[in-house]
Amino acid sequence: MPRRRGVVMVMMCVGLFLVQLDATAVNVALPAIGADLHASVSGLQWVVAGYLVPFAALLLAVGTLGDRYGHRRMVIAGLLLFAAGSVACAVAPNTGMLIAGRAVQGIGGAALGTAPLAVITLTYPHERARAKAIGIWVAVGGLALPLGPLIGGLLVAGPGWRWVFLLNLPIIAASLVPVLTQVPAGRGIAATSLDVPGTALGAMTLTSLMLALIEGSRNGSVSPPALAAIAAAVVFGWAFGWAERRHPNPTLPLELFRDRRFSTANAAAAAMALVHVGTVFLITLYLQGIQHRAPIAAGAALLPMFLPLIVLAPFTGHITARYGPRIPATTGLILGATGTALLTRVNADSRYVLLLPTLVLLGTGLGLLTTPLVATAIASVPHDQAGLAIGVNNTARQSGAAIGIALFGTLTGSTTDPHRFMVGLHLAGITAATLYLLTAAATATFLPPRASTVSSDRDPRRDPHQRVSDQRQIRLIKKTPDERDHH
Repeated sequence: MPRRRGVVMVMMCVGLFLVQLDATAVNVALPAIGADLHASVSGLQWVVAGYLVPFAALLLAVGTLGDRYGHRRMVIAGLLLFAAGSVACAVAPNTGMLIAGRAVQGIGGAALGTAPLAVITLTYPHERARAKAIGIWVAVGGLALPLGPLIGGLLVAGPGWRWVFLLNLPIIAASLVPVLTQVPAGRGIAATSLDVPGTALGAMTLTSLMLALIEGSRNGSVSPPALAAIAAAVVFGWAFGWAERRHPNPTLPLELFRDRRFSTANAAAAAMALVHVGTVFLITLYLQGIQHRAPIAAGAALLPMFLPLIVLAPFTGHITARYGPRIPATTGLILGATGTALLTRVNADSRYVLLLPTLVLLGTGLGLLTTPLVATAIASVPHDQAGLAIGVNNTARQSGAAIGIALFGTLTGSTTDPHRFMVGLHLAGITAATLYLLTAAATATFLPPRASTVSSDRDPRRDPHQRVSDQRQIRLIKKTPDERDHH
């Protein structure tokens, strides 16, 4: 059994590794893509957001489908879709086709972002073992973060940016057979149904918000397209909430957010992704567009941001398992706030040494944040809703990442205007630091101070503030005593 668990763990790390590798490599390739396809800053924002929006919109649906049909099937579907999207991106003749390919990648990425962690959660049912396993999963996936910029820089400087997408194909080919033969299929939950209206309305809400931010950066914040997109986001958001309250098995059960631990963990995850992804986007443009560094040099310059995640993630898993999530999460947010605030010291001609503290502190904060936030989200719900909890947490992160790209791009504008870009970069640093400090206050207040207070074994019927929908309670009650007490 331990050996089988190890094999499953390795296979499930492939999905996160692939998603992380692609994301960081594409970031380094953005200036080359813009030059080759004549894309504006808003076009480059959509190259990133075109992936993140379907990723975020479908994560919850994938979690539900995985709970019903088995998470291994979702892993396989994710690998195949990611391969198809990668091919489409590699041959794209223009920005529109590239964004479409990125959307297909995002659909596959949604499966790879949820299903593998659900498999790990079911493989390690005990809380302490699960927290450690999540730390290992984050660390192995984190190996792609420093490799992505280096590999992306080498490919852009060599055969070209299209090979950034072709690189995914051999990784996928090598992982399909082991996933099919070694990963257990798992049991589905027949009562689970897909909330199509909720999924569609959630996607439309996020897309409208992206349009509002990106159109605002291109045409001005009071332009008719931006105002129309804001109005659409409000309408779709209201409709989404209305639909979720009435659906018997909603994509996003709003009752879950009555648990302050669950809502705080997901809000912090969204803030973490907003700041991290938005900052990486701006620093990449700064290094290549303002300081005119070569792609490989820009990729190497980003390494201090990604290396701490690899080093800290396993230790953070142990810390979370032993002491609870409050200390590592709050510390990570404070360090990240300090790092982003230091962006105000960076100028167009600054030496790299001035940027280095920002990169190190942001990376260290990310290494301390990821594991406790994921572990808290999972532990705040009954065990049979692990896929749902993972989906909500991933949705929060990907939605935050999409908003970060759009918001920070709005603040800076094009690198063709260095003065405006630097003013926007300083404003982005202040905005990020403020958001992180506010989030740190929330985690210090609401996240559990001890590991023993974070438990997915609790009975939701005993606490009215922790209840989920009646249908989900019935599903939990109908389990046999052995199944309820298994972990």
